[in-house]
Amino acid sequence: MSNNHPLHSSSSAIGEIDHEHILSENVGALINGEEYSDVTFVVEKKRFPAHRVILAARCQYFRALLYGGMRESQPEAEITLEDTTAEAFSMLMKYIYTGRATLRDEREEVLLDFLSLAHKYGFPELEDSTSEYLCTILKIQNVCMIYDVASLYSLCKLTGTCCMFMDRNAQEVLSSDGFLTLSRGALLDIVQRDSFAAPEKDIFQALMRWCRHNLKEKHSTIMAAVRLPLMSLTELLNVVRPSGLLSPDAILDAIKVRSECRDMDLNYRGMLIPEENLATMKYGAQVVKGELRAALLDGDTQNYDLDHGFSRHPIEDDCRSGIQVKLGQPSILNHIRLLLWDRDSRSYSYYIEVSMDELDWIRVIDHSQVLCRSWQKLYFPARVCRYIRIVGTHNTVNKVFHLVAFECMYTNKSFTLENGLIVPAENVATITECASVIEGVSRSRNALLNGDTRNYDWDSGYTCHQLGSGAIVVQLAQPFMIGSIRLLLWDCDERSYSYYIEVSTNQQQWTMVADRTKVPCRSWQTVTFNRQPTCFIRIVGTHNTANEVFHCVHFECPAQNVSHKDETSEDSIPSDQSHSAQVPSAVSPRATNPITSQSQTESSAHNPGQQM
Repeated sequence: MSNNHPLHSSSSAIGEIDHEHILSENVGALINGEEYSDVTFVVEKKRFPAHRVILAARCQYFRALLYGGMRESQPEAEITLEDTTAEAFSMLMKYIYTGRATLRDEREEVLLDFLSLAHKYGFPELEDSTSEYLCTILKIQNVCMIYDVASLYSLCKLTGTCCMFMDRNAQEVLSSDGFLTLSRGALLDIVQRDSFAAPEKDIFQALMRWCRHNLKEKHSTIMAAVRLPLMSLTELLNVVRPSGLLSPDAILDAIKVRSECRDMDLNYRGMLIPEENLATMKYGAQVVKGELRAALLDGDTQNYDLDHGFSRHPIEDDCRSGIQVKLGQPSILNHIRLLLWDRDSRSYSYYIEVSMDELDWIRVIDHSQVLCRSWQKLYFPARVCRYIRIVGTHNTVNKVFHLVAFECMYTNKSFTLENGLIVPAENVATITECASVIEGVSRSRNALLNGDTRNYDWDSGYTCHQLGSGAIVVQLAQPFMIGSIRLLLWDCDERSYSYYIEVSTNQQQWTMVADRTKVPCRSWQTVTFNRQPTCFIRIVGTHNTANEVFHCVHFECPAQNVSHKDETSEDSIPSDQSHSAQVPSAVSPRATNPITSQSQTESSAHNPGQQM
C-alpha cells in the first residue's frame, strides 16, 4: 500500500491504525438524513431526522429518553422540543455525530442556546469548550447576557471571567443595554461585589433604570444593594431623594453613618486584579512622600548600593516622616512586598498604614518593635485603600529608613495569620527566604540553611560554636509565628550533644522553647512548642561527648515532614513541657571516617575547619 492511499495514517504508532477521522466523516454523513433514521425531532417547525442508537451511545439523557419505555421510545417517534432554537439544536446534532462544532461565526444568542443544550443533555466537555470560547469574546454589549447564563448553570470559570471583565469596565457595563436585561439574582451578585468599583451614584442610577425596566420586581431588595453612606450629602439629597425609591429614614440613616463612622470603616469598593502588582506606573501609582522617590516603583530590585536605587526618610521620634504611595484608584489589597536595603547586615523596624482619604489611617502591619531585613512578604485581611504609608521606626546602623522596592496586590493564595503574623507552612529559614546565620562558625556562609543534609563530613557542611561561649544564631527576614524547629546535629560518628534553643524578635528578650541540656541527643532533632513570634533563633550547645564544640548541619523552621529514607523517627516536645525524652540514635546519612583518637579530636576542636 502506498503512502498516498487514503487509509494510510502516517502519525499512527507502528502496529496501530487510527482512522477516527474516517469514522467521524461516515457517521457525520448521516446527519439530518432520512435514511436509516428512526426518530425525528421538531424544533421551531424544523425537522431533524436522527438515529436512536447514535444518540443513546453519545448521551445518557437521550438513552433514557429513547429507550426508557416512554412515549418517545416508540418506533418512528416524533419529539417536539420547545426550549431551544433550531440553529443551536443543529449545532448539537453535528457535535453528537462528528464530535466537532464551529463556534467562530455564530451569534452570542445562538452560542448561549448551544451552551444551554450542552448543559441540559450532559456534555461537560462541550460545556467547558464553549465556556472557554465565550471567555474570549466578552465585550460590553454581551457580558451581562453571558454572565446571566453562566451564573444560571454555575459555570465557575465563565462567571469568574465575566466578573473580572465587569469589574474593570464597571461604568460602561452600568450604561449598557445588557445591564437592563439581567435577572434579579445576577444583578445583585454583580453590584454587591466589593470589586465592582463604580461610583455609588452611577450604581444607584443604573439600578433605578433597571427597576423602571423591570416593574414586576421588588424594588426595595434591589435598592438595598446601594451603599448609601458612600454617597455625598449632595448626591443623597439631589439624586436619591427625588427618585422615591428609598425612604427618608434610609437616607437619614446613611447621613448619620457617614458623619459618625470613621472613614476606613465604611464599606468602600475597590479595584481587584488578583496576583498583579498595582504599585506601578501602568496602574497610575506614584510615590507622593519620601526622599528619592523615583527609585521605589521602577521595578529594579538588583541595582542598588550605598548611593542610589532606594527611597528613604529620616527616622524621627514622632514618626511624622514616612514613604507614602498613592495608587491609581481605590484597590482591594491583602498582600504587600517590601525590599529593605540589605547590602550589609543592618536590620530595620517599621509599620504600614493604609487610608482612603489621607486623614484616617488603619495600621495593617506593625513591625515597629521587631528587627527585619531584606525582602518582607506581608499579609493582612483584605482592605480597600488608595494610600499606603510605610514608616520606619528603627535602623540598627543609623537614623534613616531605606526602602528599595514596594509592591502591593490582592492574592488568592491561602495564608494563616495569628496576632497579625504569618503562620508559615513551609520552611522560612532558607537563603531564598532571606534568612541568614548571623552567629556561628562555618567554612561556607549559610551552610546551615542551604538545605543540603547529605554532603557533610569531618571538614565541611556544618556550623559550630565553642561550648561555653557564643551560639549559633539564625535571623529570619521578618517575624513569623513559629511552633516547631528541626535540626540535624553532626552525626558522622557516635557522639551525642546537649543543647537548648531560644527565640526572640529583637535579640534582647529571649524565650526558651527547648531545653535538652540534661539528655544526650544526636542526629535529627524535632522540637515543637507553643507558637511564638520569632525573628531570631539561638541554638546553644552545652555538651559534646567527643570535644568542646557544638556542630549543627541543618536548621529549618517550621519543621518539615521527614523526606530522607535514612532519617530516624524524631521526637517532639509537648507544647506544655520544657524537657524531652532522649532522641534515639540515628544511622548516619552517609559513610564517615572514624575518629583516630580522643586526644586528636580534642586538639582539633580549636580549628573550625578541623573540628571533627
